[in-house]
Amino acid sequence: MKKTLLLPLFGVCTLLSSSISIAAEELTPIPKASSEWRFEVTPYLWAPGIKATLNLGNGLAKSADYSSSNVLDNLKSGGMISAEAHKGQWGMMGDVVSATLQNSGAIPVQGGTATLGDKITLQQTVLTGAVTYTIANTKDAYMDGLLGARAIYATATLNVTGVGTAAKTTSTVDPVVGMKGRYRIADSTWYVPFYGDIGSGGGTTNLTWQAMLGVGKTFSNLIDASLTYRALYYDMKDGGVLQKTTMQGPQVAVTFKF
Repeated sequence: MKKTLLLPLFGVCTLLSSSISIAAEELTPIPKASSEWRFEVTPYLWAPGIKATLNLGNGLAKSADYSSSNVLDNLKSGGMISAEAHKGQWGMMGDVVSATLQNSGAIPVQGGTATLGDKITLQQTVLTGAVTYTIANTKDAYMDGLLGARAIYATATLNVTGVGTAAKTTSTVDPVVGMKGRYRIADSTWYVPFYGDIGSGGGTTNLTWQAMLGVGKTFSNLIDASLTYRALYYDMKDGGVLQKTTMQGPQVAVTFKF
């Protein structure tokens, strides 16, 4: 009698154990290219430090050197999100960073022999879009090549006490080429995400590049999370607002997959 009861119980336990094992094996941070559509939406928070010279025109320039904490303190508004869609080896991606920073300080003029001041506001929106093609898709690695463009709209406004307001706006679109992907760590649900692109030729921009590297974890077939370090560089010509500008700092992101 006992054997009769134990055999079905053992069978159920074996089946559950096998199901759990199969589920664990199926949970991987590496996406699989297939004929079905797959989508990702990633809201994130990027807190870059900024080093730049803001060209305001009329001989006015503002040297900016903010740490990540300074940027968060001076952030007035912003939004950051990226998204991807894939079918087979082809895909599309888009990324938007929009932020308004405001800070008070002194503005060097006349070769640094005098200063003006009071409040400067930097508004910028950076949009990157690209077509992607999967060039590697193994058990441990996934990599897409990408070809697209990055657009930036930046306005620097200086309010000088007792003098008035000076403002300068730059908008440009630059072609970019690059790659992105992830590498699985030791057959686990942990992975290393990476991204890199470079471009130029938009008329206002001499050079722009972007890079990202970090660590992430897949929690389910629907959710990933990552902590990365991201950098974005712009070297604009004399007429551009952003002169040799580097934005770099930590980024926290959550990816929803469906």
